[in-house]
Amino acid sequence: MPKSKNQDTAPYAYEGLDRTLHEKARLGIVTSLVSHPNGLAFADLKKLCDLTDGNLSRHIQVLQDAGIVLVNKGYEGKRPHTSIKLSAQGKKQFLKYLDVLEEIVKDAGDALKSAETGRQPKPG
Repeated sequence: MPKSKNQDTAPYAYEGLDRTLHEKARLGIVTSLVSHPNGLAFADLKKLCDLTDGNLSRHIQVLQDAGIVLVNKGYEGKRPHTSIKLSAQGKKQFLKYLDVLEEIVKDAGDALKSAETGRQPKPG
């Protein structure tokens, strides 16, 4: 993953850490959707993420506004049915976000090892 332009002066700034995805509930929602490419029913997503109706609705709205998820509202018989699916853009954004998280884990591991050995970690 390419480093930010401030890498030399701020190696731990992590510019690519997406705040929309980083929020705990939204991270759970998107992670759930990644493993269900055809999407999930609102009720199933609510259960998987342990959220209330209102809380899930609000987070889905934020993700939908950001183009990360697609929402399909319809009916199954006479009952309303809402399904949520990760968009192509959302998948790309999430993969980019995971790259940044991997960078953070690597940097933290390197820093811990350096602290244990008394050596300075290598920047970048």
